[in-house]
Amino acid sequence: MRSYFWKAQQLFRSFSLLLIMVACLLLCSRVAHAQGNYEIQVYGADTVAPKNLMVELHSNYTVSGQTKTIDGVYPTNHQEHETLELTQGINNWAEIGFYVFTSEQDGQGVQWVGDHIRPRVRAPDSWHLPVGLSLSTEVGYQRAVYSPDTWTWEIRPIIDKTLGRWYLAFNPALERTWHGPDVIQGLGFSPGFKVSYDFTRQISGGLEYYADYGRIGAFDPLHAQQQQIFAVTDLNVSPKWEINIGVGVGPTAATDHLIVKGILGRRFDWGRKSEVE
Repeated sequence: MRSYFWKAQQLFRSFSLLLIMVACLLLCSRVAHAQGNYEIQVYGADTVAPKNLMVELHSNYTVSGQTKTIDGVYPTNHQEHETLELTQGINNWAEIGFYVFTSEQDGQGVQWVGDHIRPRVRAPDSWHLPVGLSLSTEVGYQRAVYSPDTWTWEIRPIIDKTLGRWYLAFNPALERTWHGPDVIQGLGFSPGFKVSYDFTRQISGGLEYYADYGRIGAFDPLHAQQQQIFAVTDLNVSPKWEINIGVGVGPTAATDHLIVKGILGRRFDWGRKSEVE
């Protein structure tokens, strides 16, 4: 037992060191303050199982947002976003995801916004950690009319915990720009947090919080920060399905003021047939 505990400690320390090293590499720049409400989700630590494909449609509509074109970027008011996310399980501790972002708006029609790719790894169950722990990194392109920073990189540590009927998840994301006006800025901090409660086996409800505080070491004034709070419901109808719906408000001047969102996901097991045979 002591040897297993020692091994878990060593692996955990190695994982923490990796986070610190990557954070140091990012200290040169940060992501822009243009809102990108395409995939509004707080990640849990679990990864998609091997030989499984998770297909998700992220839908959201900005009821009240930015009404003016600023620096060539379209206003967010009354934009509808549809994002297709495909996540393939690689093994029992790794997955890779791919996103296709689209936007629809009066006067603009349906347009392709950009694509992202997202590999993710997690601490294996054999580590016996007291919390779920994983690390996601996401890199991608978005057109300049939707974000002034066209190439961005995000690294997202993920920590979660189930306590009886309660579920907690924390995503202290770090972001940077590779191409765009904010490429010379510092590291940006964009945390996400979720707390939910299982009212029944099928219905959970809670709150999700998303923010962009600005550069680490010199956070933006409160009115210039992006902060959103969503009241959400999760419907646990089947292990194959993921259903999340919510309504969010933005209390700061730099945030879209009212957004509705939904996530519909379906898990496909490509290995089941071969295992039966």
